[in-house]
Amino acid sequence: MSSPSTSVLKGKTVLPADKIQQIGLLYAVNDNYGGVMVDMKEPMDSHIYAPLLRASISQWRQQGKKGVWIKLPIQLANLVEPTVKEGFRYHHAESDYLMLVHWIPDSPDALPANASHIVGIGAFVMNNKREVLVVKEKHGYFEGKDAWKFPTGVVNQGEDICTAAIREVKEETGIDTEFMEILAFRQTHKQFLGKSDLFFVCMLRPLSFDITKQDSEIKAAQVPFIFLAVHFLVLELDIVVYALY
Repeated sequence: MSSPSTSVLKGKTVLPADKIQQIGLLYAVNDNYGGVMVDMKEPMDSHIYAPLLRASISQWRQQGKKGVWIKLPIQLANLVEPTVKEGFRYHHAESDYLMLVHWIPDSPDALPANASHIVGIGAFVMNNKREVLVVKEKHGYFEGKDAWKFPTGVVNQGEDICTAAIREVKEETGIDTEFMEILAFRQTHKQFLGKSDLFFVCMLRPLSFDITKQDSEIKAAQVPFIFLAVHFLVLELDIVVYALY
C-alpha cells in the first residue's frame, strides 16, 4: 500500500495528516491575533528540530494560522540556522534569547515591528533656595566639555518615567527625590541603534541634600545655580521651557 503523497499549496509544502502525526509537532500556544507562539526550552539536535518545525508549519498553514513566533534561548543557538532556512527572520533579541518570526499567509506581512523608541529622562531638581542639581559627565556627548547638565538616563523596560527619574538622580548624585510633574518632552529620530528617542524632562523635589556622585559615570555634582528668572534652558533638548515657580 503506497503512502499518501505530499501536496503543495500555492508553492508551500503541505504534509498529509498521518505524516505530521508520525513526525510530531512543536508545542505552540495560540496568540490573540490568529498566530502561534513557540517557546523552546529543552535542548534539541538541529536534525531533529528541522523536520518538527517543517511539519508544524504545514499543520499551522492547514489550520489557517498567520504569524509564527519562535523564541530561542541563547543555549539553543544551534537552532537559529534551521529556523531561518524555513523562512523565519529575526524580530528582536534580548540578552538571553532571540525571537524569530514567520508570516504564513500569502498576504502582506502584518506582524508588528520591533520596539521603535528608546525613552530617556532629564531630572530638574530644585530645592527651596531655588538651587538646581546639576552634574558633569565623564562620558557621552558632554565628555570633556566642562558643561553642567541635568541628571539624565534611560528608562528601563517595565519602569515608569517617574520611577526612572527618581532612580537616575539617586544613582548619579545620591539624592533622594519626590516626583512632581513632567515639564516637557521631545521626540527625535535615528538616534542610538537607529531608534527614535522620547526624552522627558521631569521636575523633582529633593528629600535629602548630601551629594554622593556616581564615580563610574559622573565627574562632578553640585547645586551651583540660583534661579532668579522665570525661564530655564533645557540643555539636552535645545529648547526653552517657560515656567514660573
